Amino acid sequence: MFDLKSWSAERLARVEQALSAWVPHDAPVRLGEAMRYAVLDGGKRLRPLLVLGAAEAVRGNLDAALRAACAVELIHAYSLVHDDMPCMDNDVLRRGKPTVHVAYGEATALLAGDALQALAFELLAPADAGIPDRTQARLCRLLAQAAGGSGMAGGQAIDLAAVGQRLTEDELRHMHRLKTGALLQASVMMGAACGEAAPEAASGLAEYGRALGLAFQVVDDILDVTADSATLGKTAGKDALQDKPTYVSLLGLDRARNHAAELLEQARAALATTGLADTQALRALAEMVVHRDN
Repeated sequence: MFDLKSWSAERLARVEQALSAWVPHDAPVRLGEAMRYAVLDGGKRLRPLLVLGAAEAVRGNLDAALRAACAVELIHAYSLVHDDMPCMDNDVLRRGKPTVHVAYGEATALLAGDALQALAFELLAPADAGIPDRTQARLCRLLAQAAGGSGMAGGQAIDLAAVGQRLTEDELRHMHRLKTGALLQASVMMGAACGEAAPEAASGLAEYGRALGLAFQVVDDILDVTADSATLGKTAGKDALQDKPTYVSLLGLDRARNHAAELLEQARAALATTGLADTQALRALAEMVVHRDN
């Protein structure tokens, strides 16, 4: 039987070591300190694990995959720094500790997020790591598309505009596919881009990433009303407090849970179409996403 805990522990150790080495100590004033505070010693690292799981499934370049894994985590971390700021969600707790703007001030938090975003693309385009230029370009393009106006940033803009609004299920799905799902799906596709996946494998992995990305947000909405802040490591109940549309507010708790289970089945079915022999890690990660409690 596949042991996700052991598989993850080995890979997360490499990711943590690489992040610690690549996120600078010596940026001016307290900038480097704030960057490291935002990234290190916290988080589930789901996106890096998806990168590495997909890269292994296609037998890709693992040096490229490690850089891609760290890059996508830096983008995720930068998005959380900015998302928590007073001009956005105005949150004070993230990963069980004060948010970056609380610990370092708003201006430093803004700059730390900017610097983390830039560092992500720097990692994807090394001058001397033996990673083909074509692979570097593919990875940069995938990450930029997922993080920009047609992905995460666009979804966040919709989310801010939707406060107090009643969205249809299609509108809510579209918002979350951009805000949360785009970067999760890109994590899978960046791992695949580290190798040479056949068309049917790439298509199946893309569908897997799409289903998993939406499942993650459905479960996040569920946990926002069923878990406490200590368990989540962030402020519980803030979606309802801010009158944000969620899967729970739209469908109710039971239907939201059923929808998460349906999305898990879609992810499993998509993996079965890839023709890849080694997708156990990706399957286990999807199950972890849906059955997690934080």
